[in-house]
Amino acid sequence: MEISKEKIVSIDYTLTGPDGNVLDSSQGREPLLYMQGAGNLIAGLERELEGKKSGEQIKVTIAPADAYGERNEQMVQSVPRSAFAGIDKIEPGMQFQGQTPTGQRTMVRVMEVSGDEVKIDANHPLAGVPLTFDVIIRDVREATDEEKSHGHAHGAGGHHH
Repeated sequence: MEISKEKIVSIDYTLTGPDGNVLDSSQGREPLLYMQGAGNLIAGLERELEGKKSGEQIKVTIAPADAYGERNEQMVQSVPRSAFAGIDKIEPGMQFQGQTPTGQRTMVRVMEVSGDEVKIDANHPLAGVPLTFDVIIRDVREATDEEKSHGHAHGAGGHHH
């Protein structure tokens, strides 16, 4: 069966960055289960998997625009330390959930702490990074009616309710 919209796909994968270092892998875990066309994977990888079949293996590099986007320097800004009320120790590398001016929730990383100012970055950590996926397609099956209505795969390696 070919990978196409609303098919449930099971993959093993290894994700590496431009330097060849492994960023993530399903090795030692259940294969990743997702629904094709439901936005459960980055767009570039979903597009590359379209039409492939169980047993096939692909290795593909996805450009930042089709992965986590390009870095946006406007998403790096300094905020007053008082924005972190109730948190005594703030250090570079810490992550916090923030809110955009429109009320949307977002994750921010602390880049630098200087006096009463905290420099934060709301870019995804992999924004601006080309990503290489080495993927083995384990299985492709029809989605159940429940999976279609929920927009994601259920079961081992998928979403659990």
